[in-house]
Order: sequence, then structure tokens, then C-alpha cells
Amino acid sequence: MAIRLGNTCANCENLMEQNMCAIHKVTVSKIYTCDGFKMKAALNDDRNCVSCLRYEGSECANPQKAAPGMLCSSWAPRAMA
Repeated sequence: MAIRLGNTCANCENLMEQNMCAIHKVTVSKIYTCDGFKMKAALNDDRNCVSCLRYEGSECANPQKAAPGMLCSSWAPRAMA
């Protein structure tokens, strides 16, 4: 089975700040997709504690170990774009 990026809003160039769709003008989530999907030209693959939404927060899964450059299974993007 091949592994590939999904045609979801998280990978769509029409996703604006605060998860607003530029085409449909509604708030969407990363699991949504539609016929107007257009893949982002470049995806940000900078996944580590510094780019994690939970870094140095109360929801961090590993607060005693979290450090720049580290990646864990609880990583969440700080920003969608």
C-alpha cells in the first residue's frame, strides 16, 4: 500500500488563517476536503518541539524532555501555513 498526502484542507493552498477556506468562505478542519482542493506548492516539514503548538504548554506530553529539534508522537502544528 502506498503512503501519500491526503487531499485535505491541511494540505490545500486555499486554507487561510484561522482555518478559513478561501473558496467556500467557511471554517474548515484538517479532515475536510472538496473538489476545489489545490495542493500547496511546498509543505512545511519543520516538525519539532519549537514548531509544536503544545511546546512549553500545559498540554505537552513530555514537558521534562521537550527541546528544540526533538519530535514526539504528540506533535501538533503551531500554524497551518
